[in-house]
Amino acid sequence: MPRIFDDAHLHDQPDAKTRRKLQDQRRMAYRRAIEHYAEQCQLQRELADFPELAPAGYLPHAEPTSRRAA
Repeated sequence: MPRIFDDAHLHDQPDAKTRRKLQDQRRMAYRRAIEHYAEQCQLQRELADFPELAPAGYLPHAEPTSRRAA
């Protein structure tokens, strides 16, 4: 997952507007990650009803998930 902001912002003291914008960007990235995870879980549950597709290679492989420090 790409970084939301570069390290230059860590050294400066951003004003309130910039700080809120960065917090919103992080919050939205987190929300998108949760939604993506929920969609993948739903897809896996739906595909579990069709075990005959697994040997044919139609089921997606589980992607390794990495956790970022908050």
